[in-house]
Amino acid sequence: MAVVLDSTLDPATDAHPERRKDREQAILDLCQTAHFRPEGLSGPFILHIAVQGLSGLVFDVRNEEDMPLYAHVISLSPFRRLIKDYALMIDSFEAAMEEGNRTKVQAIDMGRRGVHDEAADLLVERLTGKIAMDLPTARRLFTLMCLLSQRG
Repeated sequence: MAVVLDSTLDPATDAHPERRKDREQAILDLCQTAHFRPEGLSGPFILHIAVQGLSGLVFDVRNEEDMPLYAHVISLSPFRRLIKDYALMIDSFEAAMEEGNRTKVQAIDMGRRGVHDEAADLLVERLTGKIAMDLPTARRLFTLMCLLSQRG
């Protein structure tokens, strides 16, 4: 599986080393370990992910030759609070890292994992019957959703 982000990321977000690292790690993990299967299709796939307008997330699944096989759009509305909470936690995490406050970093990281888990459960639920995936795959896709929704 390969992953392509089909959206312009906010230059400030993309330039931030930690966020760029998160994006690169999520894509690498998806390519190596993802359990992602659109109903009725078998891989390997090239997954193009894009934000459509202000409210939709597109999963554009293609074959190895990059020819379209399947596309599915989900609303970002149910994820808005989780995306906002996650962004605030990332900002708080980065500030705590700069302060060198280990206790605060650990607490924020636990909260961030909780938001990640809640979002992964919601993503799996919203895609049931359309795209099957495991929770680690959904967590990585949520990371990319957050970055794409912060576009410029």
